[in-house]
Amino acid sequence: MPHSLKRSDNPGHTDSWYAASAKDRRGRPGLEGEITADVCVIGAGFTGISAALELCERGFSVVVLEADRIGFGASGRNGGQIVNGYSRDLATIAGRYGAEKARRLGEMSLEGAAIIRARVQTYAIACDLVDGGFFAAFTDKQMREMEAHKADWEVHGHPGLEMVSASEVGRYVKTGRYAGGMIDKLGGHIHPLNLVLGEAQAVEALGGRIFEGSRVLGLDQSNRNVVRTASGSVTSDYVLICGNAYLGPQFPEISGRMMPVSSQVLTTEPLSAELAEALLPANYCVEDANYILDYFRRTADNRILYGGGIGYGGRDPKDIAAVIRPKMLLTFPELEKVAIDYAWGGNFALTLTRIPHMGRISPSVYFSHGDSGHGVTTTHLLGKILGEAVAGHAERFDVWSSLPNLPFPGGKTLRVPLTVLGAWWYGLRDRLGL
Repeated sequence: MPHSLKRSDNPGHTDSWYAASAKDRRGRPGLEGEITADVCVIGAGFTGISAALELCERGFSVVVLEADRIGFGASGRNGGQIVNGYSRDLATIAGRYGAEKARRLGEMSLEGAAIIRARVQTYAIACDLVDGGFFAAFTDKQMREMEAHKADWEVHGHPGLEMVSASEVGRYVKTGRYAGGMIDKLGGHIHPLNLVLGEAQAVEALGGRIFEGSRVLGLDQSNRNVVRTASGSVTSDYVLICGNAYLGPQFPEISGRMMPVSSQVLTTEPLSAELAEALLPANYCVEDANYILDYFRRTADNRILYGGGIGYGGRDPKDIAAVIRPKMLLTFPELEKVAIDYAWGGNFALTLTRIPHMGRISPSVYFSHGDSGHGVTTTHLLGKILGEAVAGHAERFDVWSSLPNLPFPGGKTLRVPLTVLGAWWYGLRDRLGL
């Protein structure tokens, strides 16, 4: 069994391996007094920092208010996988919203990963970027679905997909669990907390100001926008609300249409380079095709980072390692005697449609949330689009904001049990191979 879990020694962050290995641990001061800016961004996760960086590059003065620490939420806790596309495939999007909307979203579907790679290069961000992702199938049915997704992706211009037979799985992951899969050469993985911290440093280098420990308590729109915290305020022409699952109750028109959902992650102790390479020879990240999926990868210091599980309403199990470790051992029984160093959870925002929700509260207050489990790439795309909209180029924003966003049936009282029931049904189908 694993030994006692390690602490990150990075105050204000959860006790994760990411926090323990963060390259920038500097605390930013809280907001004090009254200041002004062209744009006030609420939330210093991927969406908010991506928008802030886009705006700084365009010459806007930007203030970012973060209730906790930069990357405190899902942006600094996720599996670190660069997964292209959205939480619903383009064929489903076409069926719901029409071929033209699917075409427009398809045009943008690879951009989030491209933004990450461009910023890593432009700003020399050390975040352990590695190319390549593998989608693993358990059944022939899942293989047929992947083949259909591949054909649909290629219609929308994705050049990097290849099917993998059962006999070829060992090139990517050493396990007997899978019937095959598909690789995405445009996928990859990163240290997400170091990525968002590096992007935040780029914002600051361009003149943007970031305040931590500055929870927003209210927004006054009587004249210009005035965003208030306990010890200060920001007066601005525009406000971007980018709090996602950690937004809180201040903006019910947003938070009422999403549900926080937790996912859990662990990392092993460092393995020998030989064992790490034997388990994941190509150093691709992996996620399986089940409705409630497992995802895993190697880290730069030769740990196995393994995630899975789900907690609707944002609740983590009491013993995360006890839940996730058995999943890891099903895939890699070789790790039976390997210690678990870190185990943590974090919330992402789920919408009923599983499609991100963008819109305006007023002509000068924009928001984006609900990436529904595909946030690493989508947040970078949508943050950039928020910046474009503020700069007067709202064409792409209008595509996203035109998509209908629906409330959860039963409101806040019943949204969790009804969603759990639906997840149970789809999980049963996975177990039965239907």
